[in-house]
Amino acid sequence: MLAVIDYGGGNLGSLLAALSRRGAKYVVTDDPAVAARARAAIFPGDGAFAATMSALRERGLDRAILTAIEAGKPFLGICVGMQILFDGSDEFGACRGLRILPGTISRFERAPRIPHVGWNELEPVAAHPLTAGLEAGAYAYFLHSYRALVGPDTVSAATHGERFAAVVARGNVMGTQFHPEKSRGAGARLLDNFLRMLEPAAETVSCS
Repeated sequence: MLAVIDYGGGNLGSLLAALSRRGAKYVVTDDPAVAARARAAIFPGDGAFAATMSALRERGLDRAILTAIEAGKPFLGICVGMQILFDGSDEFGACRGLRILPGTISRFERAPRIPHVGWNELEPVAAHPLTAGLEAGAYAYFLHSYRALVGPDTVSAATHGERFAAVVARGNVMGTQFHPEKSRGAGARLLDNFLRMLEPAAETVSCS
């Protein structure tokens, strides 16, 4: 069973509709035990980094996410759900993340407007099963003011005044800065690819 993690602050409606259209079997949960033992998990974050991390810790969901990841289960973070995978963020002051991926989430410095809202072209950076089959020049829908810089775990990039990470992955851990559930063809392909991964992952990531 796929767990969609509900921490009390995410916008789940569009994602659940997209999963249902694909016939995915899922459970929406805020129970750490359910999240930890699920076959895979999606975390659709929304809002501020610090508030998201605080809500996860209050519910014990931060440890549940780490437990699932360490067990090699496919994990997909969306928007702030991707950002919390990094070392931390400087949004409203320094805040520690889950520290699975290296780097700090920071506000756009050279963006023509903030927040970044709308459609942007995805630039392939590295091959990964999550983005397999995405056509060249695919567009995705973004809504954010903070970003991760392009780094060693970047699979796809995008540019909004400056280049930033749009899709990241390391082993069984994956994240999208954009909203795949609102990204039409590209988002549908990405969600389909993720659902195909609901088998034991060959590569795991240490969260130490």
